[in-house]
Amino acid sequence: MPEADDAQQERILAAIDVGTNSIHMVIVLVQPRLASFTIIAREKQMVRLGEYCLKTGWLKPEAMARALDALRHCKAFAEGLGAQEIIAVATSAVREAPNGPEFLQQIQRVVGLRVDLISGEEEARRIYLGVLSAVELDNRSHVVIDIGGGSTELILGDGHEPRFLTSIKAGAVRLSEQFVTSDPISTRDYNCLQNQVRNLLEPAIDALHSQGSFERLVGTSGTIMTLAEMDARQTGNVPTSLQGYTLTLASLEQLLAQLRPLDLEARRRLPGVSERRADIIVAGAAILLEAMKLLKVESLVVCEAALREGLIVDWMLAHGLIADRLRYQGSVRERSVLHLADKFHLDYAHAEQVSRLALSLFDQTRGALHHWSGADRELLWAAAMLHNCGHFINHSAHHKHSYYLIRHGGMLGFTEEEIEVIANLARYHRKSAPRRKHLPFQQLSKEHKRLVRQLSIFLRLASALDRRHKGAVQAVRCQVRPDQVELHLQPHDPADPCDLELWNAEYKKAEFEQEFGRVLTISLEPAIRDAFPLLAVPAGDSRPEAGLGERTPAAGSRR
Repeated sequence: MPEADDAQQERILAAIDVGTNSIHMVIVLVQPRLASFTIIAREKQMVRLGEYCLKTGWLKPEAMARALDALRHCKAFAEGLGAQEIIAVATSAVREAPNGPEFLQQIQRVVGLRVDLISGEEEARRIYLGVLSAVELDNRSHVVIDIGGGSTELILGDGHEPRFLTSIKAGAVRLSEQFVTSDPISTRDYNCLQNQVRNLLEPAIDALHSQGSFERLVGTSGTIMTLAEMDARQTGNVPTSLQGYTLTLASLEQLLAQLRPLDLEARRRLPGVSERRADIIVAGAAILLEAMKLLKVESLVVCEAALREGLIVDWMLAHGLIADRLRYQGSVRERSVLHLADKFHLDYAHAEQVSRLALSLFDQTRGALHHWSGADRELLWAAAMLHNCGHFINHSAHHKHSYYLIRHGGMLGFTEEEIEVIANLARYHRKSAPRRKHLPFQQLSKEHKRLVRQLSIFLRLASALDRRHKGAVQAVRCQVRPDQVELHLQPHDPADPCDLELWNAEYKKAEFEQEFGRVLTISLEPAIRDAFPLLAVPAGDSRPEAGLGERTPAAGSRR
C-alpha cells in the first residue's frame, strides 16, 4: 500500500484477466485526486485455455504454452508503458482444471507474474465493480450479465451492495466443446445446446427474480460486444464505441437465425466477428438469448468495462482511493467474514476475544519473531473470527469441520489462495500441528505453509487464553528476548487466578517453542489497565486494520 505522503500520487497499473477463452489486459493511469482512472491501453489474446483434455479435464500443454507466451507479452507491454504494479487473476478454466494450481505456479516461475485464483462469486463481484466504474445506476436496480468462455455471471444491484450474484457453468467455449459437433450446427446439436443452457440458467434466474424487480439489463464481455457490433454493422451505423449501445431481443433472434445456417468459414467472414470467436459465437448467442427470455427483458445496454476494470476499482478501494458510491466495497472482506459468523451461529464474544488476543500477539512479535504483512494479519483475524464455526456441524473434530465450512463458504473479497490459508489457520487452532499427511496443507505454497505454521500458533494461544469463553484475560504483554519469550497475562478480574487459561496455554506452548526456537514462559500479572495502555484492547474493538499495510476492513462492529 502506498505511504500516506504519496497516496495521492498518480501511478500506472495493469490488470490481467486469465480467462477461459482469452487473456485480457487493461493498463490505466490511476488518478487518486479524482478517485478515478484513465485507460492507457488494452491488450487481448485468445489462448483457449478452456480446451481441456476430454478424458482428464486437465489444461492441455499447448493451451498452457499459448497462455505463457501471452502473459510474457502482457508483462513486457505493461512494464514498457511504466506499470508500477500488475494485478492478475485466473477464472473458470484454471479454477476447474485439476492442474490449475500447478499452472499458476508455472506462471510465477516462468513469467515472474503472480496470478490469483478467484471463485465464481468473487469474479461476479469484481465484474460488478467494473460496471459501476462505467455505468451510473442512479440507485435503480439493474441486472448485469457477463458471458465468458467458461461461465456466465449474473449480478443484481443498484450501485450499492449487490443483492444477488452468481456464477453459472454456462460459457461459450465450454458449451461449444460439449455440444457443437457439426458444421454448420445441426438442429439436433442446437436443441441439445439450447436445453442445456436453459437447464443451467433457469434455477439461477429464478433465484435472482426472488430478490426483487429490476429496470434494465446491462451486458458485458466479448460475446455480447461481438453481437452488438454485428447488429450495429447491419444497421449501417457503426458507433465508435459500443458503450451504451442497445441490443434488442428481436435483433438478437435475427442474428442467431443468421448464424445458425452458416459454417465456420462463412461466420468468420461476417462483419464484426473475429476469426477466433466465430466457432463459439453460436453458443454465446444462445446463452444470451435464453438469459434475456428468462429475465423477461426486451433489450440490454452494452457496457465495455468488465472484470479487468473491476480489478482496478478493487485495488483502489483496498488502497483507500475511492470513497464515493462504491464505499461499501471497502469492507467487503469484513462483512463476508461476519456473514459466515452469523450463518454458523458463532459465539461472537468469544470470537472477538480470540481475535483481539491473536492480533495482539501478532503485533507485539512482529519484527522480532516474524515479518508478516498487514494483509497476512487480516487473514489471521478472519481465521480467529471463524475458527469455531465447525461446531455448526459437530463438536467432535470441529476444527476439521471449520476448514470445510470456511473453504466452501463463498467468502467474497478474498482470493482462493487466501481462503485456503484462512481455512488452514482455523483447522490448526487445536489438536495436531500441520503434518505431511494433511493434503490441504501440503497443497499450499512454501511461503503459505510457513505462514500457516506460525500464525496458527498465535491462534492456538489466543484460543487457550479464552478457554472459559468469558474474557478472563484482559490483555497480554509480550517480551521477546534472544532465547526466550515471556507472556504476561493481565486478568480482567483481579481476583481471578485464570488457572484454566494458564493451564491450557502451557499445554499449547510446545508448538510455539519448536517453531520459533525460543522458550515460552507464561505468567499472570495484576489487572492494572494503565500499566499497558497500548495493549489493553477495549471490548468490541478487535480491528484487523490496526497496523495493516495492504487492506483495512474494520471488524469491530457487526452490521
